[in-house]
Amino acid sequence: MASLPSAVIGNTIKLESEFKKRSTTFPSIEKRNSGYLDKDFDALSLDFKETEPSNYVTLLQKCVEKNSIKEAKMIHGQIVKSGTNDNLFVMTSLVNVYGKCGAMEEARKVFDGLAKRNVVTWTSLMSGYVQNAQPELATGVFLEMLENGAFPTNYTIGVVLNACSVLYDVKLGKEVHGYVVKYGLEDDTSVGNALCNLYSKCGNNLDSAMKVFSRIGERNVVSWTTIVSACGDNGSSADGLNLFSEMLEEGIEPNEFILTSVLSLCSTMQAIDVGLQVHSLSIKIGYEFNLAVTNSIMYLYLKNGWFSEAKKLFYGLEKVSLVTWNAMIAGHAQMMDVAENNVMQTRNGVEALDMFLRLQRSGLKPDLFTMSSVLTVCSNLVALEQGEQVHAQTIKTGFLSDVVVGTALVNMYNKCGSIKKASKAFVEMNTRTLISWTSMITAFAQHGLSQQALDLFNDMRLAGDRPNKVTFIGVLAACSHAGMVDEGLAYFEMMKNEYKINPIMDHYACMIDMFVRLGRLEEAFDFVKKMEFEPNEFIWSLLIAGCRSHGNLELGFYAAEQLLSIKPKDPEVYSMLMNMYVSAKRWKDVSRLRKAMKEENLTKLKDWSWISIKDKVYSFKPDDKSCYQCRDVHVLLEELLEKSRNLGYEWKENLEIPEDEDIEDKEPSLSRVHHSEKFAVVYGLLKIQKPAAVRVVKSTSMCRDCHSFIKFVSVETEREIMIRDNKRLHRFVNGKCSCGDFGSLL
Repeated sequence: MASLPSAVIGNTIKLESEFKKRSTTFPSIEKRNSGYLDKDFDALSLDFKETEPSNYVTLLQKCVEKNSIKEAKMIHGQIVKSGTNDNLFVMTSLVNVYGKCGAMEEARKVFDGLAKRNVVTWTSLMSGYVQNAQPELATGVFLEMLENGAFPTNYTIGVVLNACSVLYDVKLGKEVHGYVVKYGLEDDTSVGNALCNLYSKCGNNLDSAMKVFSRIGERNVVSWTTIVSACGDNGSSADGLNLFSEMLEEGIEPNEFILTSVLSLCSTMQAIDVGLQVHSLSIKIGYEFNLAVTNSIMYLYLKNGWFSEAKKLFYGLEKVSLVTWNAMIAGHAQMMDVAENNVMQTRNGVEALDMFLRLQRSGLKPDLFTMSSVLTVCSNLVALEQGEQVHAQTIKTGFLSDVVVGTALVNMYNKCGSIKKASKAFVEMNTRTLISWTSMITAFAQHGLSQQALDLFNDMRLAGDRPNKVTFIGVLAACSHAGMVDEGLAYFEMMKNEYKINPIMDHYACMIDMFVRLGRLEEAFDFVKKMEFEPNEFIWSLLIAGCRSHGNLELGFYAAEQLLSIKPKDPEVYSMLMNMYVSAKRWKDVSRLRKAMKEENLTKLKDWSWISIKDKVYSFKPDDKSCYQCRDVHVLLEELLEKSRNLGYEWKENLEIPEDEDIEDKEPSLSRVHHSEKFAVVYGLLKIQKPAAVRVVKSTSMCRDCHSFIKFVSVETEREIMIRDNKRLHRFVNGKCSCGDFGSLL
């Protein structure tokens, strides 16, 4: 890490008072010869004879406007030829221009050739390095400047603090802060803003940012924007909104940057009422048609489910930029994760894909952000065909080389059940991040390819990438799936001891799942006792499922009581317990469960399944009598049931109790139902030609009966069938499932 030289810390350099507030901006040069330059000036056409130094500066500024390094070099040559290269003002301008045009090697050559330098020259070189993504060189120049006895101005301090922010170098930033305090610059607005930005970017320093903000003498809108954004970056959205209110009370008018920051806070908190007020304010002060503000408002509305309002804003734009299209697509994609139910989730995904198609028809070209968002949508919809089309586009556009897009492809193919294509996408990635490695390890684990997952984990460690807690979830899940107890325990200890990662609930769930799969129930319960925190409903559900599977009802009922004591909120948990009590004919317990559900305001579990075929999504419900091609579906379902019975399938009829029936002291009447995935699979068999796989998404977990039935169907039809329920992916091939038959026990 860079640090200030001892000469500075030892008080041997004094910041003279006239330098404290000195501006390093270049003085404005009036055009003395109005006809000397015009909009279409060309350095080749100019007559440089008897050119004044001030005109060289004006010419150089024109090069910045045109971003023309070639013409800057031509003017540079004329400056040397005319002997003006001994003019510090002109040469400092040249350093500044080369920096702004991205020619930092040229800027450094000019700088190194100067006989004299002032603070403006030093600052120009530093600023160029920061603007050209070389912040480490900027901090080096700053230290060099101090060692040469030059005095930094407030602008210089701002530049080096921005470099520290980009580098996340809070150590050097704090040393510069000490320098600022020492010479009384804390109340300077630009310095205070830069310090706020530094502490907000370098994690867990929000308190420091707030203290710096409170000491700024004259806060401008940039100061307020910086601190409000800092609150958002550090998880204090409510504080950010309060600060915005304070700013308005002080009479400072917002700009587009703070409006977008505040709207982002409203999205995070889903504070739609505040967001509406900010929307009204933005219209009042003239930002109604500002693209950045409009995008933020649209995203806020999307996140709160206000689709019609978001679309009104979208369709009201005179010109739609790619950023706006991306906001709409990403908004719909993220709404899939927070949708109230699976039907809404599917609608959001379909709308996102429709937006993507319209974007392409608009003439604009998608960028890598578009591609990654659309691939996420395809993942959630299990829309393999559309995902493959997007993959083809990433190859044509060159975005395939981007690590974010590559990782999104791995996830898409994994969730669509194509582990071979996921593996191929991973192998073809030019670079891999921790997220890439973790995604592929998890994919192998989910598909039951445990050894490949563990081999890849070892490859990752050899490559020098450090695993995180999510990586270990994939590793432990692989051990669990394969029943590799010794290996699982070894990796669990490696996580704690070698990588100093404290186990979270998901790690314990993998370990307990491992013991339960093998029928080692006592060891599973012992492991629960070793947990550093109370088990959640998923842990108890795993234990109950294992007890039911291995016939240990006594332990199962104990786990059920523990589960009920924490008052679970998931209707599926109650459904699982209900099935267990109904099977054991414990009607009083069934009645107790129904009362508990009413007390918790939990509705009956909604079972939906859907399948995507040729850009259309078809949904199904239990015992669906109104499904697509209903007669053909029911005929084929009965045929498959009959063939399955001949192969040894026994229909463990799904029993449901009428909601209005009192069952306190008597055995209830039970209705028999076919769950939704049976209809979705059968419809897929009717509409999708061999050898293509049938891919279905289900809103709840598969029951044991449906799981068993689909295994037989995969044999009878010689088809690959994939069902992704709300817990895991089930890939049925030749009568076997990738979950190892444990994923259906809930």
